[in-house]
Amino acid sequence: MKQLIKRELIALWHDPWQLALVSYIPLVGIFGLWWLFSAGLPRQLPVAIVDQDQSQISRMLVRQLQANSVISPIHYQDINQAKDSMERAKTYALVVLPFQLNRDLLTGHQPTIDIRYNSQYLLVGKLLSSQIQLSLADGLRHKALLKQLAAGVPMAQAEVNLNLVKTQVSALYNANSNYVVFLLPPILLALGQLLAMLVFANSLNRELRLNTLQEWFSLGTRRVLWAKILVYTPLIVLQGRLILTLLYQYLGLPLAGTFGQLLLAQIVMLLAVWLLVLTIFFLLQDPARVISFCTALFAPAFPFMGITFPTQEMPQLAQWWRVLMPSSHYIDTHVGVVSYGQGFAVFAQQVTSYAGFLVLIPVIVLLARRVKQANMSQAGGQPSTEAP
Repeated sequence: MKQLIKRELIALWHDPWQLALVSYIPLVGIFGLWWLFSAGLPRQLPVAIVDQDQSQISRMLVRQLQANSVISPIHYQDINQAKDSMERAKTYALVVLPFQLNRDLLTGHQPTIDIRYNSQYLLVGKLLSSQIQLSLADGLRHKALLKQLAAGVPMAQAEVNLNLVKTQVSALYNANSNYVVFLLPPILLALGQLLAMLVFANSLNRELRLNTLQEWFSLGTRRVLWAKILVYTPLIVLQGRLILTLLYQYLGLPLAGTFGQLLLAQIVMLLAVWLLVLTIFFLLQDPARVISFCTALFAPAFPFMGITFPTQEMPQLAQWWRVLMPSSHYIDTHVGVVSYGQGFAVFAQQVTSYAGFLVLIPVIVLLARRVKQANMSQAGGQPSTEAP
């Protein structure tokens, strides 16, 4: 086994692309994504404002919007220009203050303030929708209070009339609504899974590119595969440990559990990734097709985690696809450890969700035998009866 591990390490050293995948490319990806989300919460998002009333109250509402750190108002004279700015992604939302807004409020009518946002930007749209409504509500509440006081309603009663129900929203595991806490861990996980797939697929494809399958089979298929797993699993786990260190030690994100469970969960996830890649490799036997198929399979990992979109609302085909994604099984453990500090008994129960990947082992054995026999036949030799 030592000679086989040495063989794999020598091949790694002489493959610049593979060496980059296990060294500096993950670092560039990790720190690049951290830099993108380092602000924590979006600020000064452009919002189109169309003030058709040009009254004192409409200007006050615009000032209320401008006072919100999330919103950066951009004035438009024409509503069609404002719509065009949204379509061109120059602005993410649109607020139309209607004509005779001030008069309708003073006469007891209910004017309609048109608020639109681009829901294609899921998180940005949701954030702007809530912040715009909060800012406008604060401004209109002040106007309503003055109106009641002018009608002779006592201050205490007027405040009760305006605040019949008070609500307080407290985020249990993300008190500051920090996007780093919310988005960065699953995005880094999706990136790490994709890199792990590329690393292992490249190691297997090298045997095809260099035409060393015959050497592989003569050394023993299982022993060569174990050598690859023993070389690349610690390297990928080290990358995962670096991600955890960056998030929960350097950045100080809240961590209720321990690193141990997360690292064990990452190892189990990697073994599932290896099984999927091996199945695709022995099935397709073409470097370009193996990489293309694996990339298509693993690329949608982030939306399938259920962090930004409830997976139970996805079509049935998408839910089946999600089950094939090892990261979708890992994220339950990650959330449980990070947010709830779950115990090892719950972790052991979650690991059983990977049981379906064990079905791939006999499939891999059968495919490997078929490839071995085909390779021996092309070489003019006799196929061996030894199990791969």
